[in-house]
Amino acid sequence: MLRKILIANRGEIAVRIIRACAEMGIRSVAIYADADRHALHVKKADEAHSIGADPVAGYLDIHRIVNLAAQTGCDAIHPGYGFLSENGDFAAACRARGLAFIGPGAEVIRRMGDKTEARLAMQQAGIPVTPGSDGNLDNLDHALAVAATLGYPVMLKATSGGGGRGIRRCDSPEDLSRNYDRVISEATKAFGSAEVFLEKCIIEPRHIEVQILADRHGNTIHLFERDCSIQRRNQKLIEIAPSPQLSAEQRAHIGALAVRAARAVNYENAGTVEFLLDADGEFYFMEMNTRIQVEHTITESITGVDIVEEQIRIAAGLPLRYAQDEIAIRGFALQFRINAEDPKNGFLPSFGRITRYYAPGGPGVRTDSAIYTGYAVPPYYDSMLAKVIVWALTWDDAVARSRRALNDVAVFGIKTTIPYYLQILDSPVFRSGVFNTGFVDANPQLVNYSNKRRPEEIAAVLAVAIAAHTGN
Repeated sequence: MLRKILIANRGEIAVRIIRACAEMGIRSVAIYADADRHALHVKKADEAHSIGADPVAGYLDIHRIVNLAAQTGCDAIHPGYGFLSENGDFAAACRARGLAFIGPGAEVIRRMGDKTEARLAMQQAGIPVTPGSDGNLDNLDHALAVAATLGYPVMLKATSGGGGRGIRRCDSPEDLSRNYDRVISEATKAFGSAEVFLEKCIIEPRHIEVQILADRHGNTIHLFERDCSIQRRNQKLIEIAPSPQLSAEQRAHIGALAVRAARAVNYENAGTVEFLLDADGEFYFMEMNTRIQVEHTITESITGVDIVEEQIRIAAGLPLRYAQDEIAIRGFALQFRINAEDPKNGFLPSFGRITRYYAPGGPGVRTDSAIYTGYAVPPYYDSMLAKVIVWALTWDDAVARSRRALNDVAVFGIKTTIPYYLQILDSPVFRSGVFNTGFVDANPQLVNYSNKRRPEEIAAVLAVAIAAHTGN
């Protein structure tokens, strides 16, 4: 077993990993930028080390992090999600220094991080993929020609994209011409690559993903699916496990597809295979996330499997402790991403000091967070403050318990998305358990908000927040 792990991340996922280490008798090492000096993960870890003044650069400095892990006597690094978690060079650098990387191998990360390569790998494995371009696009004329063959609408996507970024729906040649350079610019800034490709747009699909675990001894299993259809601008808001929309036959089918996909690329560790489910009941491979997911919590709730602990065991070379026939679903779980945003003001970021915070409790309620009373939410990172996870034996009970749990939460000093989620829970469509990725756009009446906040407005809010945080 591993003895000491450096967590190359921050926020609630760093706290989550630290807790897993504590239960396994493993020492944990946190890293922090100056903006995170008083963060909860710094307080919880056995050790904490500064990575500099820049709020972001230190978390992306491969050599600094790897050297720090070696200097502090670590034998492994857990990347969490975001930052360097899907960076093949980071995985390779860890292993070059004799450190276990708690995730898949560098080549698998690179291959599955390239969306065109991932599509090709799935096609070779017999996994259905959304019709699209054969590889990356050469230029706008090439894009227009492919779109004319596919038929509109189409999705223009960054080849190295992820997290809902670098994606534009195009309903006409004019849309495609207008968005082509925008997506390339966004992809270059966010992912360091200007490559893009096209896919046929599946109209109002359901977004279904499958959690898999695989060890180096040839064992690969799935932990059933999650429904991530409740999302805004390709960003997930509420996740559900299992999906209330699948039949037993569909559940078995998509689980088998995910296992086949993982085996096709010799996958090791935890991962997620994401699919779109169309109105005709057909599944299409979308992407594979080669890391722990934000929403892994709800899979843990319905299966009883500690996914982070399994990640660590797999990285240590141990075999899976579970066979497929030992994994069963019990009840339903929902996860709510509590974001520092004002839903009544265009979901503008809301940063500042939390003057009071109370977490929910009671039967079937779990909270993963990195906030506390007096914590100053920095403006440099993702707006997610906490995750509220609710479990119950039936779908109706899970929805009712979710409403109670969200009403229990109290966060003062900043705005959060909790009021918006409470309105969603009251929606007859949501309560029916039958919805798709168009739910938010189809229900603008849930809050009095504008979806069309101008970039300069958001930039102005961030500038004020940064000035207040730094004292300038």
